[in-house]
Amino acid sequence: MVSEWPSEFGAIASAGYYVALHVGFAFPTEERNTYPAKWVELYTREGLMLRDPVVRWVYGNTGTVRWSQLSGADPHGVFAMARAYGLNFGVVIGCVSHGKDTQRSYGSFARSDREFTPREIDELAHHLRQLHERLLVPARLTNAELEALRLVRDGLRLKEIAFQLGVSEGAIKQRLAGAKRKLGARTNSQAATIAQAHRMI
Repeated sequence: MVSEWPSEFGAIASAGYYVALHVGFAFPTEERNTYPAKWVELYTREGLMLRDPVVRWVYGNTGTVRWSQLSGADPHGVFAMARAYGLNFGVVIGCVSHGKDTQRSYGSFARSDREFTPREIDELAHHLRQLHERLLVPARLTNAELEALRLVRDGLRLKEIAFQLGVSEGAIKQRLAGAKRKLGARTNSQAATIAQAHRMI
């Protein structure tokens, strides 16, 4: 879960932005939309996502592209409609991770006054990529590690976990150490929180 979104998004994209992290077949794991409420209402009511050149671009590309570069691929006039709400200039950024489960994240950022500079685009891309990487599903945990984390989440102490599972405290410490290493956590409770956020427990 994203506890804090980068302040740079709002500072650079002064007219608003939409970020979707780890988009699956239908919905992202996390998303944030700061576009004007009336634009979001129109976009949703009119089903503009199906006609939006930004959405078509992100499902086939990675990297960055300015909205102005996509204007020729906008037969339904989505960008013209957006301009009525102060979304005059924009950039789309997409990133993907490969491996067992390919995961895609993207952001669409807007300004009312001018095009984004290359430096601003690089900064937005950097922060989007950081969010994307931070939310990648961690390495697979063993059933024993997951079992121990469930009990940590439920508030049990090491001694109680060991008693409930019928193993030594040393074995529980070993399981939790493995889970913390794989999840990049410093404490048992942090490991349990991360595992729960990824729906592992």
